[in-house]
Amino acid sequence: MSDMSEAPRMERGDDPVGRMSNNHQFKLLADIPVRMSVEVGSTSLRLAEVMDLAEGSIVELDRQADDLLDIMVNGALIAKGEVVTVNGRYGIRIIDIAATETRLAGIERRG
Repeated sequence: MSDMSEAPRMERGDDPVGRMSNNHQFKLLADIPVRMSVEVGSTSLRLAEVMDLAEGSIVELDRQADDLLDIMVNGALIAKGEVVTVNGRYGIRIIDIAATETRLAGIERRG
């Protein structure tokens, strides 16, 4: 993902305890689990259309086949990427990291 070079830096005076180093503070946060998901596309359907879906149904999405996919962490866009296979499983290659403002805006919407 990111090398954290754009992450805001805490000054020593910002440390409420005054004894923890920045590295130690990061380690405290590093173990917090987050959910990463990849969005291929979306569409709007009427309920009747959803109820008519059956095996073999095709639902057209709002993206072109060659568009990059949205990589989301806890619902916030963090990057764009493309599908790859790794040992027979799907993976995602990160192509573009979202701007800090975009990532933070996603967090603020749910706050």
